[in-house]
Amino acid sequence: MEASGRTTGSEVARIGIVTISDRVSRGEYADRGGPAVRDYLGEVLAVPWEPLVRVVPDEAPLIVAVLEDLVDRAGCCLVVTTGGTGPAPRDVTPEATVAVLDKELPGVGEAMRAVSRDQVPTAILSRQTAGVRGSALIVNLPGSPKAVRECLDAVFAAVPDCVDLVGGPRLETDPEKVVAYRPH
Repeated sequence: MEASGRTTGSEVARIGIVTISDRVSRGEYADRGGPAVRDYLGEVLAVPWEPLVRVVPDEAPLIVAVLEDLVDRAGCCLVVTTGGTGPAPRDVTPEATVAVLDKELPGVGEAMRAVSRDQVPTAILSRQTAGVRGSALIVNLPGSPKAVRECLDAVFAAVPDCVDLVGGPRLETDPEKVVAYRPH
């Protein structure tokens, strides 16, 4: 670790992957969103990283607790959630996320909805959000594996720079998959 507290290229970045679903948490439905996030990150990241995988039901206090735990105690620099972003009464992921953020990043959700809108008319109903807590970026994604990939493709070029700006480790990407944009 450098004197600044930032990790160097030889350290492992910790990344939280949180599936938010009543049915998955009860074992009634196979988790497809979390594995889609993990597969995507495995393809695009060109640094050692460790996934910290969690599954929680659509309960705001439990979502808040897992987000706080992954950032504050486990030291994740990035937390990606999947599920719970729609308009149904049990979809509370954005509200729980906003409750733990220091700063919201509305452009991230806007970009994800814009790319999804070109694929599915109901994408405008999705409420994914993103923001910063401490030295971590938290991003909400829909639960569909197809939407996970589309949304991450829409925003991932900016993720490494955001993590840099908030004091997280340097995330390098495979430029054949995603070219990280770092204007700073």
